[in-house]
Amino acid sequence: MIQDRSLVIIADNTGGKVGRIFKVLGGSKKTIAQIGDRVVLSVQSAEPRKMVKKKDVLTAVVVRQRKTFRRVDGSYIRFDDNAVVILSKNAKDPFEPKANRVFGPIPREIVDMGYQKIGSLAPEVV
Repeated sequence: MIQDRSLVIIADNTGGKVGRIFKVLGGSKKTIAQIGDRVVLSVQSAEPRKMVKKKDVLTAVVVRQRKTFRRVDGSYIRFDDNAVVILSKNAKDPFEPKANRVFGPIPREIVDMGYQKIGSLAPEVV
């Protein structure tokens, strides 16, 4: 369960380390994000001389969550952390990640939702 003011790990090489969610996209009454949901976040800490800076407001997709997630086949999956991948602001393809590397495992539901590029950049798809 990822909601407003949740701290998440940024799991790509854009330079951001930790982000704070302040909006879950997808309707006025949507308050909780799960795997595959888009969120708006603010970068809380970042590496120097990289693509994103501290206090940047960006759009991202949730790729890992601590809460158990039920798959279509009835099995459950959960991860050790809450993590997001930052998306580019390119109007041509809204599913394009800003980074060229993704760290950690990614569930296969991300690829099924249209984020094929994130799935191909990930070291393993669970």
